[in-house]
Amino acid sequence: MSNPNKIEIIEPRTVWMGDAHAEISMVMYGDYESEACAKAQEVIDHLLKQFDGSIRFQFRHFPLTKIHQNAHKAAEAAVAAVQEGCFWEMHRLLFAHRKRLGSISLKEYAREAGLKDKNFIPKLVDSVYGWTVRADLLEGVEKGVRDVPAVFINSQLYNGRITVPSLSKALQELVPLKKKRA
Repeated sequence: MSNPNKIEIIEPRTVWMGDAHAEISMVMYGDYESEACAKAQEVIDHLLKQFDGSIRFQFRHFPLTKIHQNAHKAAEAAVAAVQEGCFWEMHRLLFAHRKRLGSISLKEYAREAGLKDKNFIPKLVDSVYGWTVRADLLEGVEKGVRDVPAVFINSQLYNGRITVPSLSKALQELVPLKKKRA
């Protein structure tokens, strides 16, 4: 019989948006309190539509805790959402409310995202998902991430500006836009 007290954690690295067989994998390391990361997410959302079916996207946690005091707990809340299949809903809420990421607000966003876990706040207090967030952070550091947002395209760190025209150009070099015919 398995240990009923052991918690199996579904890691964020298993959660992707877009076609599983897409030609391009894009991964962004980010921080939920960062204005630049929120803007980068808007750019990526635009590109996911523009390159429909050609890109799959994953968000990884890289909270800059020296300047963003609530970023780590916000990332833990996102990992909690992964456990119930509500990651992208929570992800969007955290960026939308990046200036209000205290525990009470996180509980409100969890409910809005569809989480049912009655132990959401105790798990945040106990840092149940803290090591999962730290694993993302350490992996990012290992890959050369020093600041956020950091975008990887097919495992290569993208060094250009994170704007629709700049990223779109980099992606077009990998996959030409599909011509639309009327």
